[in-house]
Formats: sequence, C-alpha cells, structure tokens
Amino acid sequence: MAAPIQFPFADEIVLPPEMEGWEEMYAPQRLFSKDREAWEKRHFWYHDKIHAADPLYPLDDIFQEAWQIALSQYNTRVFCIPPAQGVAQRILGCYMYISAVESPPGDVIQKKAELFGKRVPYTFENYARQWEEWLVKFHKLGHDMEAIHIPKELYEFVPEEDVIPTPKGFTEANVLMENFNDIVNLIIRAWQYHFQYLNLAYLAYLMFVDTCRKLFPGIKEGTIGKMVAGADVSMFRPEEELCRLSRLAMSHRSVAEVLKKKGTAEEKMNTLKTTPEGRAWIEEMDKIKNPWFYVSNGSGWFHYEGSWINTMDLPFSYMQSYVERLEKGETIERKLESISEERERIVAEYKALIRSEDDRKTFEDAHRVVRSIYRYAEDHLFWVEHWLHTIWFERIDQFGKILTKHGVLGEPEEIYLFNRFEVPMLLEDLATAWALGEGVPTRGPFWQAKAEKRKKILEAAAKWNPTPAIGVPPEQIAEPFTLMLWGVTTDLVQEWLKGAGMEVGDLDEITGFPSSAGVAEGPARVLKMLADVAKLEPGEIMVAPTTNPSWAPVFTKIKAAVTDIGGLTSHAAIVSREYGLPSVTGTGVATQVIKTGDIIRVDGSTGKVTIVKRV
Repeated sequence: MAAPIQFPFADEIVLPPEMEGWEEMYAPQRLFSKDREAWEKRHFWYHDKIHAADPLYPLDDIFQEAWQIALSQYNTRVFCIPPAQGVAQRILGCYMYISAVESPPGDVIQKKAELFGKRVPYTFENYARQWEEWLVKFHKLGHDMEAIHIPKELYEFVPEEDVIPTPKGFTEANVLMENFNDIVNLIIRAWQYHFQYLNLAYLAYLMFVDTCRKLFPGIKEGTIGKMVAGADVSMFRPEEELCRLSRLAMSHRSVAEVLKKKGTAEEKMNTLKTTPEGRAWIEEMDKIKNPWFYVSNGSGWFHYEGSWINTMDLPFSYMQSYVERLEKGETIERKLESISEERERIVAEYKALIRSEDDRKTFEDAHRVVRSIYRYAEDHLFWVEHWLHTIWFERIDQFGKILTKHGVLGEPEEIYLFNRFEVPMLLEDLATAWALGEGVPTRGPFWQAKAEKRKKILEAAAKWNPTPAIGVPPEQIAEPFTLMLWGVTTDLVQEWLKGAGMEVGDLDEITGFPSSAGVAEGPARVLKMLADVAKLEPGEIMVAPTTNPSWAPVFTKIKAAVTDIGGLTSHAAIVSREYGLPSVTGTGVATQVIKTGDIIRVDGSTGKVTIVKRV
C-alpha cells in the first residue's frame, strides 16, 4: 500500500458513534471551527502526547488552556524571541492537537529582535538571583491555594455569630462561588509563572547546540546532551529522599524487615509505630512529605493519577525494592558524580579541539549559560506540575464533595467532567437552591445525567486510536521548540506517514530522536496506562507515549527508554541522560508497533529502534 502524502483534515476525520456529543465538553475556542478553517488548514497539527496522551477530562483541560497562553506570550510579547510565535491548541475527539504558529512578517521579527537583544542577555546573566525570587513567589502562590476555604457543607441556618451583633453580610454559599473563581485564577497565574524562564531555558540549549554544531561539525546529539547532564534539581529530590529513607531503614534492621514485607503502606506504618526505631523512621518521613511526597504518580496533568501523598502504597513499593537491592549490595542512587565527571571529560575534550580564543570564549559562555538556566526545566517542573497540582486536585476534590453532599453531583469525581466555565453553574445551582429554602431542588438529575454521558464518551475515546497528525506536513519543520521539546522533525513526520500506510506488523524498525547515547537490547514493556509502571521488571526497556520525571525510581532498573513523542529537551530525554540510559524519543508509533515482550534494540546515538524478535 502506498504511503499517504498528508494526514486527514479535522473535518475529514470520522469518530466512533459512541463519541457523539464530545464537543460540548469543551469551550468553543478549544475546537477546530469553520470560521477559522483557512488559518487552521495552513498549519500542521500533531497529537501532543507529552501533555495530553490520554483523552482530556474537561476540568483537567484547564492546564492545557493555561500553557497555550503562557508559552506563547513569552515567545511573542515578553522575551520576543524573533522567529518564534506561539503554539496553538485544538481538541478533536477528546485528544489535544498542537501546531507551531507560522512565523510573523519580517518587520515584526525586526521589532522583536531589538527587544530580544535587551531582555534575554540580562536574564541569562542574572538567572541565579531571579530563580530565588521565583521560588519565593511560587511558594506563596501555593500556600495561598492551600489556605482557600472550601465549606464542607452549607449550614441549615447561618450561625448566630454571623448575625449578631452585626450581620456578616455574606454567607458560605457566596464564599463557595468566590473561592472557585479564586482557585481558577491562582492555577492560571501559576502557569504564567511556569513559563517565566522555561522558553529561555530551551533557547539556551538551542544556542549551545548551535554553537557545538558550528565548532564541531558532525558532533552527535547525544554527545551534546552529555555536556549538559548532571543537574542537582528539585524534580529528582523525591526519589533522592526515598533512597535516603531506604538507607536509614537499613541502619535499623527491624525497620528494613517491615518495609520488605507484603502489605499496604498503612499496614506497614501501623507496624512501625509499635517500636521506637519505627516511630523515629516515620517521624523522619513525615518531615519531608510536604513538599517531597507531593509528586504525581504520573505526569501531574490528570486528576485520576494521584500523588504519593494520597497513594502511599507507591512510594512504599519503591522503598521495598530499594531495601531489597541494598541488601544485594547494589547502588540505588542516581550516579550524579560519575555523570558529572563524564560531562567535564567530554567538555574538556572538545574544548581542546578549539583553536581560536574567540571560539573558545563563545563555547565557554554558551556552556556556562546553558548549565545555569537549563536546570530550570526540571527545577520548576516539580513545583508546578507536581507540588502545586497536588494541592489543586485536593482543593478541587473538596468542591466535588460539597456538590455531592447536596445532591448536585452523584460522586465527587464527577466535577472533573465539567469544564472550568461550567463548574460555576453547578455551584450557583447549589447556592440558589440553598438560598431559596428547605425542599427546593437543584438540577442534580440533569447534571448527573450529563456527567454519565460524558463518562461514556471518554471511555469510548480511550478505545479510539487517534491520528498522529492533522493536515499537510510542511516540506521542512524548522520551528525550534517543536524540534527540541516535542522532537517532531521532518523525518519523523515521514515515518508517521509511512506507518499510516502500512500494517503495524510490517514495521521492524522505527526511527526517532537520538536523545541519550548508548545501545541496549532487551524485552520491551509497553506502558499505555499509568498502572502499568508498577509492572516494570529489572532489565526491561520502557516504551511509553512519553516518560515522566516522577517515574525516576524505575530508571535505575530499566535498560533504556523509548517514547512516541519528545525531543532533546523533553523530560524523557533529560531523565535518561541523568541516569545514563540510552533513549530514543519522538518515534510517533512506538507504543503501536512494539508489544510487551518483544525483544528490541535501542540505539540512542542514531535514533534507531529495531524489533529483534516479536512475541
């Protein structure tokens, strides 16, 4: 079968009948539309598996809405990166597609270049101070979110102290509506902060890559990545704390024995509380829970993933594995020292090849800048997508509980089936019925029926296999952030097209981005669902839509990582380099082509993934 030359347009895609009505879950500006059709068809759209590999619950879409604005404005209006525009989003069949916006006219690029020359170098030179200021600011935002008052129920009658000697002037029903608006404003502001330096961190990496390519023609991407690896950043701290607690347990054999036993985290903690050593260990763990256990079990983007702090069985399972490995004399920590030594060796080796003093200074300056600001990519990630999102979900759950208690929703989780513009309607419905007096009904049956319908649509969407892209691919993909973060290259799109024209079983080799150097061969473990992470066995190769830094504890036992989406600056690439693992990202079709148990070979230097033997 001949490979197609383009992907279908949005209006040509036929969805399963079970998904009828999916559009009503999302705000109209989130959808492909006739009034913007000409503009949309000029752009090439691809499924964003980094941020939304799964069908989007309407309320979880708030993060996507927020980053579209935040990422784009820093390119176009704040730091004014000359050729770069924003990244546009559209939802189709409950999946999110994105597109790099076409470059602006030449006169706009010139205006942006003048501002860019003033603003960006200053940030590069002052980043250390600005990071400390950012952290203080962000912590305050998180604590403000934690402090938001969400009533557990609405009183039958307002308490006496709210009426005499002077009426308070407003009620808990008013607070409920106000505080949802406040928490929405806080999460959107948080995403404004999220991108405050992120694009510049990626830009610093791009500039360093460009410098290396000019000075060292033919240098491999993996070698450049190693020159930047070895970062002591917040995103790795949760795993480091688990390692520290595991080693602490080994100093008290009774604690180690409890951690090794089968059973739930709650059962193990109850047993530990019966001994002085166990109580001391739990006290040490409690000291670091906030913030370091406020880490998502997955990406941090979906409410159903949970975090360590509310699914303690997961961190305890990691510590059980660590204790068992320590007993065998294995090293459980990330080999930061050896990675740093390797980085310095490679940097010195290449610097010795430079003959010109000017070239040497250019290289040293570019390396200094990227080593300084690039850590922001993983530093801020923990605080936004894990710590704050954990707080956000806990707070939103409280709104779901009060709506359920008063019969508006059937169960608290149903709140996520309504978008951020609809939830105020639920709250107003509750407040109105309460204000009108005893026995006045809400529209609970209407909202619950809508929630049930949407739940079925999302279940159908999860079974549907969405197209990897929409529209006509450009002859050459050159937008820098598309290349570096998502790893969507001209060659990769051709691989997607080739895959679209072939049966999956016909592909024995796929190509992606060479994100972390090295070669490994072993059995594949395909992770399409979050729960599958726990099934990883030592020596397996992880294959996923995208990997996540919160999965760091499994990186010490896998051989390599392969993803559908992601470039050199994706989290999958960063984590693989930090753990010295071969990695190929941005294959587009790995989770469709490879099956669990297939023997595969991953070449992180060339970007080739070969299926050696199928199950």
